[in-house]
Amino acid sequence: MSSHALLSSLLRYKAWADQELFAELQRLDPITQHSELHAALRILNHIHVVERIFVANLQGIEHRYSATNTHETPTLAALQQAVEETDRWYLDYAAGLSAEQLAERLSFTFVDGDAGCMSREEMLAHIVTHGGYHRGAVGRIMAQLQLAPPRDIYTRFLHEDQPQRRKQQ
Repeated sequence: MSSHALLSSLLRYKAWADQELFAELQRLDPITQHSELHAALRILNHIHVVERIFVANLQGIEHRYSATNTHETPTLAALQQAVEETDRWYLDYAAGLSAEQLAERLSFTFVDGDAGCMSREEMLAHIVTHGGYHRGAVGRIMAQLQLAPPRDIYTRFLHEDQPQRRKQQ
């Protein structure tokens, strides 16, 4: 498998894991579990803001963020829609890149003012790993409420996405 194919698979996994988590968060009661839902939304909004910042970095344009989260907390429905749109953007973007473009290093400025330089491939890998780290924190919130969080693992995605893998020896 080429690194481009692996990256595309990981981005599909990320979009799948996002959908799974948002579906499970629907189970939280917005009244009795308000503080837990709010904490989960803050974490998911942070992921989303970072992803939007990197959309701008990848395009070499300015973004509108001065921090890695927003003051306002979006609703679950609004955030889910925004995340789905951003996931689609990343899938489409990565699909159109050549190996040379993936390797190209881009300079940018972090929201704290520090300079950064990463290849497009590194930026896309960061999006996958950053989201996974923070989805795990949301999973812990759900577990503390005695709700089973989604099994956010790459192997589960691969075998659901390609069930024929279970038949290979």
